[in-house]
Amino acid sequence: MPYFALIYDTVDNFVERRQPHRGAHLDLVARAQRVGGLLMAGALKPSGALLVFRTEQIADVEQFAQQDPYVVNGLVSSWRVFEWTVVTPPVGVR
Repeated sequence: MPYFALIYDTVDNFVERRQPHRGAHLDLVARAQRVGGLLMAGALKPSGALLVFRTEQIADVEQFAQQDPYVVNGLVSSWRVFEWTVVTPPVGVR
């Protein structure tokens, strides 16, 4: 099963501006972890975010981004998905 990297570019003052949408975003993240192949997610410094998925098709990742309250509400200025060929998987993941 392939890995995918979803990269977000975020707007200025993202941390302050995300507050009204953070709960809904975290709910989507939790659901994607349970059933959507999301393995890990986090902020990139100084701005942006990286979300790593393991799923059958890129469309699953694109659908996540299109539904994300951060994207829907304009806190993500752009996003892109790359299929990621993992040479050394995390310990315990095959």
